[in-house]
Amino acid sequence: MLTSLALIFLVGLSMGAISKKLRLPRIVGMLLGGIVLGPYVLDILDPSILGISAELRRMALVIILIKAGLALDISDLKRVGRPAVLMAFLPAVFEIIAFVLLAPTVLGINRVEAAVIGAVLGAVSPAVVVPKMVQLMEDRYGIEKGIPQMILAGASLDDVFVIVLFTSFVGMAQGNAVDLMSFLNVPVSIVLGILTGALVGFLLAMFFELCHRRGNTIRNSTKVIVILGTAFLLMALEEVLEDYVSLSGLLAVMSMASVVQMKCDKAVVSRLSEKYGKLWIAAEVILFVLVGAAVDIRYTLEAGLGAAAMIFLGLAFRSLGVWLCMLRTSLNWKERLFCVIAYLPKATVQAAIGGVPLALGLPCGSMVLSVAVLSIIITAPLGAFGMEVTYKRLLVHEEF
Repeated sequence: MLTSLALIFLVGLSMGAISKKLRLPRIVGMLLGGIVLGPYVLDILDPSILGISAELRRMALVIILIKAGLALDISDLKRVGRPAVLMAFLPAVFEIIAFVLLAPTVLGINRVEAAVIGAVLGAVSPAVVVPKMVQLMEDRYGIEKGIPQMILAGASLDDVFVIVLFTSFVGMAQGNAVDLMSFLNVPVSIVLGILTGALVGFLLAMFFELCHRRGNTIRNSTKVIVILGTAFLLMALEEVLEDYVSLSGLLAVMSMASVVQMKCDKAVVSRLSEKYGKLWIAAEVILFVLVGAAVDIRYTLEAGLGAAAMIFLGLAFRSLGVWLCMLRTSLNWKERLFCVIAYLPKATVQAAIGGVPLALGLPCGSMVLSVAVLSIIITAPLGAFGMEVTYKRLLVHEEF
């Protein structure tokens, strides 16, 4: 396992540096490095580390979501509340509609199977989007109109919505009736996640303040560990409660960090954010290399041109959904175009659930996995590169 970790870090960092030299986003190189190291090309990563790949990717996401929460200004988010809520479901709905309407003709599958594929592809990738939005908030691009905050919130919320739809469509493909309660779980999961995280964040801030008043000041490095450990518990709480009530662990983590940011001293929050930024250097490599390692490029050959065409048609419908979310806002056409670009990349959710229909023995399983893999290869670099080369031209830079 140690050799595999060494390869992940060294190859990931090297490929990231090469991509940067080529004026490509670092994550493109990391994804390619993961594909090469993974079991479907060179196969030199230890199976034990691949066995816990999903958990490692979730840990990396937790780190960047904490950093996002520490940078998230709630007052800014309130100003863009309606578009952020619409971004959580409308683009995904439009993409699913595209697959339901067009995929039966293009891919030769039935409507339910098309809905399953659409649900797999409907989620934007927080792994690609969240780090970029955090960078934009730190560099003060588009923050006056709350653009990074809006995209950050929407990208964090839409995964919950899409996964519920995916579960329902898979049930339909297996011949089961639609469970209406699963749709009710969407708002429940969101609200409980936010409220639970806010309560935990408030208690953490009070604990830090109480220790400070009693002269037992906790070092910032220790606070980083305490907050990180608490975030892992929130993620575990989601799994513990899943048989009883839905709770979004990712939203709880970001909500917790946001409340800590509001309640703690600004200088302390700045230092905590800086330390999480350093943790993200390692977490980023682990996240994207392991996402790449999960990509079986053999399935891209099976997918064919029809699958590629459907992916781009889905993106076109998705972009229309994003544009509709921006109606009656103060955003100009450049800022709206950036929002469309930011909602293109797919990676983590597709890598996580793309193989589920195949594992369940559904007839469409191989097709679902093929399209999911191809969507990662096409859209993750496309979205990451698109954001990287356009944000300075499309967003307004705010001075301190």
